[in-house]
Amino acid sequence: RDPYRVWLSEIMLQQTRVATVIPYFERFMAKYPTVRDLAAADNDEVRSMWSGLGYYRRAQSMLKAADKIVADHEGALPSDPDALRDLPGFGPYTTGAVASIAFGHPQPAVDGNVIRVMSRLLRLEEDPTKAKTRRTIETEVKALQVLGEPGDITQSLMELGATVCSVRKPGCM
Repeated sequence: RDPYRVWLSEIMLQQTRVATVIPYFERFMAKYPTVRDLAAADNDEVRSMWSGLGYYRRAQSMLKAADKIVADHEGALPSDPDALRDLPGFGPYTTGAVASIAFGHPQPAVDGNVIRVMSRLLRLEEDPTKAKTRRTIETEVKALQVLGEPGDITQSLMELGATVCSVRKPGCM
């Protein structure tokens, strides 16, 4: 539940399979074990280490966020969701994931897996890409999170969507 490790893994896992991310994550943690180490890293070196993960903008945002974390938060990711939202690359999903998993805040992290699980659970007929439907899902996820450990619920919904309530051959209908 180390906030830095949670953040790094969530950034790497966006649009990328877990099996692909594991060796990259391990190399990054060995080379940049702290936010300060990442903030001090050479941009070209980070880009080279990121090579193969795709979506290079993620790496650029990660470096900008590391700089801001060092400059504004003494090298520690802030626990306040509003402060997280102010960091480069921290949209609703990343903010929710880090806030709930690392800090235990009931903040929804809604990705495609969670949308699929919640849409089926709630029997939603509305288009899940619409803002109103997404807000409904976020509200329901937050309601679930207050019933237990928010980070565990976040990770459970993600895992359920990735492994059981999958796109093809869903085991959750």
